[in-house]
Amino acid sequence: MLTVSIVIPAWNEEERIEDCLLNATRQSQAPKEVLVVDNHSTDATASIVQHFIDEHPDQHVKLLHQDSEQGLIPTRNYGLDRATGDILGRIDADCMLRPNWVEVVSGVFTRDPKAMGATGPVAYYDMPGKKIGLKGDNTIRRAIYRADDGQYLLYGSNMALRATAWRAIRNQVCRDKEDIMHEDVDISLHLIDQGFKTVYCKDMNVGISARRMDTSFTSFRHYMQRFKNTFDAHPQHTREQKPEHTLYAIYPILRAFYPVYQKYLESADINPAERVWIREQMELFHRRDQELGSDDDR
Repeated sequence: MLTVSIVIPAWNEEERIEDCLLNATRQSQAPKEVLVVDNHSTDATASIVQHFIDEHPDQHVKLLHQDSEQGLIPTRNYGLDRATGDILGRIDADCMLRPNWVEVVSGVFTRDPKAMGATGPVAYYDMPGKKIGLKGDNTIRRAIYRADDGQYLLYGSNMALRATAWRAIRNQVCRDKEDIMHEDVDISLHLIDQGFKTVYCKDMNVGISARRMDTSFTSFRHYMQRFKNTFDAHPQHTREQKPEHTLYAIYPILRAFYPVYQKYLESADINPAERVWIREQMELFHRRDQELGSDDDR
Protein backbone atom coordinates (compact mmCIF):
# COMPACT_ATOMS: atom_id res chain seq x y z
CA MET A 1 0.00 0.00 0.00
CA LEU A 2 1.13 3.52 -0.77
CA THR A 3 2.21 5.69 2.17
CA VAL A 4 0.19 8.78 3.07
CA SER A 5 1.41 12.03 4.59
CA ILE A 6 -1.15 14.39 6.13
CA VAL A 7 -0.48 18.13 5.83
CA ILE A 8 -2.40 20.53 8.10
CA PRO A 9 -1.88 24.28 7.62
CA ALA A 10 -2.74 26.05 10.87
CA TRP A 11 -3.31 29.61 11.99
CA ASN A 12 -4.92 30.26 15.40
CA GLU A 13 -6.64 26.88 15.65
CA GLU A 14 -6.20 26.20 19.37
CA GLU A 15 -9.87 25.21 19.78
CA ARG A 16 -9.79 22.19 17.45
CA ILE A 17 -6.19 21.28 16.61
CA GLU A 18 -5.87 18.59 19.31
CA ASP A 19 -9.11 16.92 18.20
CA CYS A 20 -7.84 17.10 14.63
CA LEU A 21 -4.59 15.35 15.57
CA LEU A 22 -6.38 12.67 17.58
CA ASN A 23 -8.53 11.80 14.58
CA ALA A 24 -5.55 11.92 12.21
CA THR A 25 -3.61 9.44 14.33
CA ARG A 26 -6.48 7.10 15.29
CA GLN A 27 -6.42 5.39 11.91
CA SER A 28 -6.84 1.81 10.71
CA GLN A 29 -3.71 2.40 8.62
CA ALA A 30 -1.23 4.76 10.21
CA PRO A 31 -0.16 7.79 8.20
CA LYS A 32 3.53 7.99 7.41
CA GLU A 33 3.56 11.40 9.08
CA VAL A 34 1.28 14.23 10.15
CA LEU A 35 2.76 17.65 9.43
CA VAL A 36 1.22 20.64 11.19
CA VAL A 37 2.47 23.83 9.54
CA ASP A 38 1.99 26.76 11.88
CA ASN A 39 1.77 30.18 10.24
CA HIS A 40 2.44 32.83 12.88
CA SER A 41 -0.35 31.73 15.21
CA THR A 42 -0.87 34.20 18.05
CA ASP A 43 -2.79 31.74 20.23
CA ALA A 44 -1.76 28.40 21.77
CA THR A 45 -1.87 26.37 18.53
CA ALA A 46 1.87 25.64 18.38
CA SER A 47 2.19 24.78 22.06
CA ILE A 48 -0.82 22.43 21.89
CA VAL A 49 0.72 20.63 18.91
CA GLN A 50 4.08 20.37 20.66
CA HIS A 51 2.40 19.00 23.79
CA PHE A 52 0.60 16.41 21.65
CA ILE A 53 3.94 15.39 20.11
CA ASP A 54 5.52 15.08 23.55
CA GLU A 55 2.61 12.96 24.79
CA HIS A 56 2.47 10.77 21.65
CA PRO A 57 6.08 10.40 20.46
CA ASP A 58 5.26 7.30 18.39
CA GLN A 59 2.60 8.96 16.22
CA HIS A 60 4.96 10.67 13.72
CA VAL A 61 3.43 14.12 14.23
CA LYS A 62 5.75 17.00 13.36
CA LEU A 63 5.39 20.73 13.99
CA LEU A 64 6.73 22.96 11.23
CA HIS A 65 6.81 26.74 11.11
CA GLN A 66 6.25 28.76 7.96
CA ASP A 67 7.32 32.23 9.04
CA SER A 68 8.36 33.91 5.81
CA GLU A 69 4.89 34.83 4.58
CA GLN A 70 1.40 35.06 6.02
CA GLY A 71 -1.29 33.10 4.21
CA LEU A 72 -2.81 29.70 3.52
CA ILE A 73 -1.19 29.07 0.13
CA PRO A 74 2.47 29.54 1.15
CA THR A 75 1.78 27.58 4.33
CA ARG A 76 0.12 24.76 2.39
CA ASN A 77 2.96 24.71 -0.13
CA TYR A 78 5.56 24.60 2.65
CA GLY A 79 3.96 21.47 4.09
CA LEU A 80 3.40 19.72 0.77
CA ASP A 81 7.01 20.38 -0.24
CA ARG A 82 8.31 18.74 2.94
CA ALA A 83 5.97 15.75 3.06
CA THR A 84 7.66 12.44 2.24
CA GLY A 85 4.72 10.11 1.59
CA ASP A 86 3.70 8.66 -1.77
CA ILE A 87 0.37 10.46 -1.31
CA LEU A 88 -0.07 13.91 0.20
CA GLY A 89 -3.29 14.38 2.13
CA ARG A 90 -4.33 17.96 2.81
CA ILE A 91 -6.96 18.94 5.37
CA ASP A 92 -7.82 21.93 7.53
CA ALA A 93 -6.91 22.23 11.20
CA ASP A 94 -10.54 21.88 12.30
CA CYS A 95 -11.15 18.73 10.21
CA MET A 96 -11.84 15.32 11.75
CA LEU A 97 -10.75 12.33 9.64
CA ARG A 98 -12.83 9.20 9.65
CA PRO A 99 -10.78 6.35 11.21
CA ASN A 100 -10.28 4.62 7.83
CA TRP A 101 -9.41 7.79 5.89
CA VAL A 102 -5.73 7.00 5.39
CA GLU A 103 -6.55 3.42 4.39
CA VAL A 104 -9.18 4.58 1.91
CA VAL A 105 -6.91 7.23 0.40
CA SER A 106 -4.02 4.78 0.04
CA GLY A 107 -6.37 2.30 -1.61
CA VAL A 108 -7.74 4.83 -4.09
CA PHE A 109 -4.31 5.63 -5.49
CA THR A 110 -3.07 2.05 -5.27
CA ARG A 111 -6.00 0.70 -7.31
CA ASP A 112 -5.88 3.48 -9.90
CA PRO A 113 -2.32 4.34 -10.97
CA LYS A 114 -3.70 7.11 -13.20
CA ALA A 115 -5.37 8.93 -10.28
CA MET A 116 -3.40 12.07 -9.40
CA GLY A 117 -5.88 13.78 -7.11
CA ALA A 118 -8.76 12.51 -4.97
CA THR A 119 -11.55 13.98 -2.89
CA GLY A 120 -14.74 12.89 -1.15
CA PRO A 121 -17.78 14.05 0.84
CA VAL A 122 -17.86 15.77 4.22
CA ALA A 123 -20.21 15.87 7.20
CA TYR A 124 -20.78 18.83 9.53
CA TYR A 125 -19.80 17.58 12.99
CA ASP A 126 -21.23 20.62 14.79
CA MET A 127 -24.68 20.17 13.24
CA PRO A 128 -27.16 17.32 13.82
CA GLY A 129 -27.85 14.54 11.34
CA LYS A 130 -24.34 13.38 10.40
CA LYS A 131 -25.52 10.46 8.26
CA ILE A 132 -28.12 12.49 6.38
CA GLY A 133 -25.68 15.36 5.95
CA LEU A 134 -22.96 13.07 4.64
CA LYS A 135 -25.34 11.46 2.18
CA GLY A 136 -26.58 14.84 0.96
CA ASP A 137 -23.08 16.23 0.59
CA ASN A 138 -22.05 13.13 -1.35
CA THR A 139 -24.94 13.60 -3.78
CA ILE A 140 -24.25 17.29 -4.33
CA ARG A 141 -20.47 17.13 -4.49
CA ARG A 142 -20.43 14.16 -6.88
CA ALA A 143 -22.84 15.92 -9.23
CA ILE A 144 -21.69 19.53 -9.38
CA TYR A 145 -18.07 19.85 -8.17
CA ARG A 146 -16.69 19.32 -11.66
CA ALA A 147 -14.98 21.19 -14.47
CA ASP A 148 -14.43 20.79 -18.19
CA ASP A 149 -15.26 17.24 -19.31
CA GLY A 150 -16.42 16.10 -15.87
CA GLN A 151 -13.14 16.18 -13.97
CA TYR A 152 -13.72 16.36 -10.23
CA LEU A 153 -12.68 19.46 -8.31
CA LEU A 154 -10.78 18.75 -5.11
CA TYR A 155 -12.05 20.11 -1.80
CA GLY A 156 -9.41 21.58 0.51
CA SER A 157 -10.89 20.07 3.66
CA ASN A 158 -10.76 16.58 2.17
CA MET A 159 -8.23 16.08 -0.59
CA ALA A 160 -5.13 14.11 -1.50
CA LEU A 161 -2.53 14.38 -4.25
CA ARG A 162 -0.01 11.94 -5.59
CA ALA A 163 3.38 13.35 -4.61
CA THR A 164 4.59 13.21 -8.21
CA ALA A 165 1.57 15.28 -9.29
CA TRP A 166 2.32 17.94 -6.70
CA ARG A 167 5.90 18.19 -7.84
CA ALA A 168 4.67 18.64 -11.42
CA ILE A 169 2.41 21.60 -10.57
CA ARG A 170 4.04 23.17 -7.51
CA ASN A 171 5.67 25.97 -9.54
CA GLN A 172 2.48 26.61 -11.52
CA VAL A 173 -0.21 26.94 -8.84
CA CYS A 174 -1.42 30.49 -8.36
CA ARG A 175 -0.03 32.46 -5.41
CA ASP A 176 -3.21 34.55 -5.18
CA LYS A 177 -1.62 37.45 -3.32
CA GLU A 178 -4.97 39.27 -3.26
CA ASP A 179 -6.58 36.28 -1.51
CA ILE A 180 -9.66 36.17 -3.73
CA MET A 181 -9.57 32.60 -5.07
CA HIS A 182 -10.34 29.08 -3.87
CA GLU A 183 -6.88 27.54 -3.57
CA ASP A 184 -8.24 23.98 -3.77
CA VAL A 185 -10.08 24.69 -7.03
CA ASP A 186 -6.91 26.32 -8.34
CA ILE A 187 -4.91 23.16 -7.60
CA SER A 188 -7.60 21.10 -9.33
CA LEU A 189 -7.44 23.19 -12.50
CA HIS A 190 -3.66 23.00 -12.61
CA LEU A 191 -3.89 19.21 -12.35
CA ILE A 192 -6.32 19.21 -15.25
CA ASP A 193 -3.94 21.45 -17.23
CA GLN A 194 -1.36 18.66 -16.97
CA GLY A 195 -3.84 16.05 -18.16
CA PHE A 196 -3.91 14.52 -14.70
CA LYS A 197 -6.93 12.53 -13.55
CA THR A 198 -8.89 13.53 -10.45
CA VAL A 199 -11.23 11.04 -8.81
CA TYR A 200 -14.08 11.06 -6.33
CA CYS A 201 -14.47 8.47 -3.56
CA LYS A 202 -17.65 8.39 -1.48
CA ASP A 203 -15.84 6.50 1.31
CA MET A 204 -13.19 9.21 1.74
CA ASN A 205 -14.99 10.97 4.60
CA VAL A 206 -14.07 13.94 6.77
CA GLY A 207 -15.98 15.81 9.46
CA ILE A 208 -15.85 19.59 9.13
CA SER A 209 -17.24 22.56 11.02
CA ALA A 210 -20.22 24.53 9.74
CA ARG A 211 -18.68 27.72 11.13
CA ARG A 212 -18.36 29.16 7.61
CA MET A 213 -22.15 29.48 7.64
CA ASP A 214 -22.05 31.49 10.86
CA THR A 215 -20.94 34.66 9.09
CA SER A 216 -22.71 37.71 7.72
CA PHE A 217 -24.23 37.44 4.27
CA THR A 218 -21.69 39.96 2.99
CA SER A 219 -18.81 37.80 4.18
CA PHE A 220 -20.46 34.66 2.84
CA ARG A 221 -21.07 36.29 -0.56
CA HIS A 222 -17.41 37.30 -0.81
CA TYR A 223 -16.44 33.70 -0.04
CA MET A 224 -18.78 32.41 -2.74
CA GLN A 225 -17.33 34.92 -5.20
CA ARG A 226 -14.07 33.02 -4.96
CA PHE A 227 -15.48 30.33 -7.26
CA LYS A 228 -15.97 32.84 -10.08
CA ASN A 229 -12.65 34.53 -9.38
CA THR A 230 -10.81 31.23 -9.65
CA PHE A 231 -12.37 30.28 -12.96
CA ASP A 232 -11.84 33.83 -14.25
CA ALA A 233 -8.14 33.32 -13.56
CA HIS A 234 -8.29 30.12 -15.64
CA PRO A 235 -10.39 31.11 -18.69
CA GLN A 236 -9.44 27.94 -20.55
CA HIS A 237 -11.58 25.95 -18.10
CA THR A 238 -15.37 25.74 -18.00
CA ARG A 239 -18.04 24.38 -15.70
CA GLU A 240 -21.65 23.44 -16.24
CA GLN A 241 -22.74 23.60 -12.61
CA LYS A 242 -22.01 26.27 -10.01
CA PRO A 243 -21.68 24.95 -6.44
CA GLU A 244 -22.17 28.44 -5.03
CA HIS A 245 -25.81 28.40 -6.13
CA THR A 246 -26.50 25.35 -3.97
CA LEU A 247 -24.58 26.86 -1.06
CA TYR A 248 -26.55 30.09 -1.35
CA ALA A 249 -29.75 28.02 -1.09
CA ILE A 250 -28.77 26.25 2.13
CA TYR A 251 -27.03 29.24 3.75
CA PRO A 252 -30.17 30.77 5.37
CA ILE A 253 -31.13 27.46 6.98
CA LEU A 254 -27.69 26.71 8.39
CA ARG A 255 -27.12 30.34 9.35
CA ALA A 256 -30.31 30.33 11.43
CA PHE A 257 -29.83 26.92 13.02
CA TYR A 258 -26.07 26.89 13.66
CA PRO A 259 -25.95 29.24 16.71
CA VAL A 260 -28.98 27.52 18.25
CA TYR A 261 -27.34 24.12 18.02
CA GLN A 262 -24.06 25.48 19.40
CA LYS A 263 -25.90 26.64 22.51
CA TYR A 264 -27.33 23.15 22.92
CA LEU A 265 -23.87 21.57 22.59
CA GLU A 266 -22.47 24.01 25.13
CA SER A 267 -25.28 23.47 27.63
CA ALA A 268 -24.93 19.69 27.31
CA ASP A 269 -21.12 19.92 27.56
CA ILE A 270 -20.68 18.03 24.28
CA ASN A 271 -17.55 18.23 22.16
CA PRO A 272 -18.95 17.47 18.68
CA ALA A 273 -15.52 17.11 17.10
CA GLU A 274 -14.60 14.44 19.62
CA ARG A 275 -17.72 12.37 19.06
CA VAL A 276 -18.21 12.68 15.28
CA TRP A 277 -16.53 9.34 14.48
CA ILE A 278 -16.75 7.81 17.95
CA ARG A 279 -18.72 4.74 16.81
CA GLU A 280 -16.26 4.04 14.01
CA GLN A 281 -13.34 4.55 16.39
CA MET A 282 -14.81 2.11 18.92
CA GLU A 283 -15.32 -0.47 16.18
CA LEU A 284 -11.70 0.00 15.14
CA PHE A 285 -10.43 -0.43 18.71
CA HIS A 286 -12.65 -3.52 19.17
CA ARG A 287 -11.33 -5.05 15.96
CA ARG A 288 -7.75 -4.43 17.04
CA ASP A 289 -8.43 -6.00 20.45
CA GLN A 290 -9.83 -9.08 18.71
CA GLU A 291 -6.77 -9.30 16.46
CA LEU A 292 -4.47 -9.04 19.48
CA GLY A 293 -6.49 -11.73 21.22
CA SER A 294 -6.17 -14.01 18.21
CA ASP A 295 -2.41 -13.47 18.20
CA ASP A 296 -2.23 -14.36 21.90
CA ASP A 297 -4.21 -17.59 21.29
CA ARG A 298 -1.59 -18.67 18.79
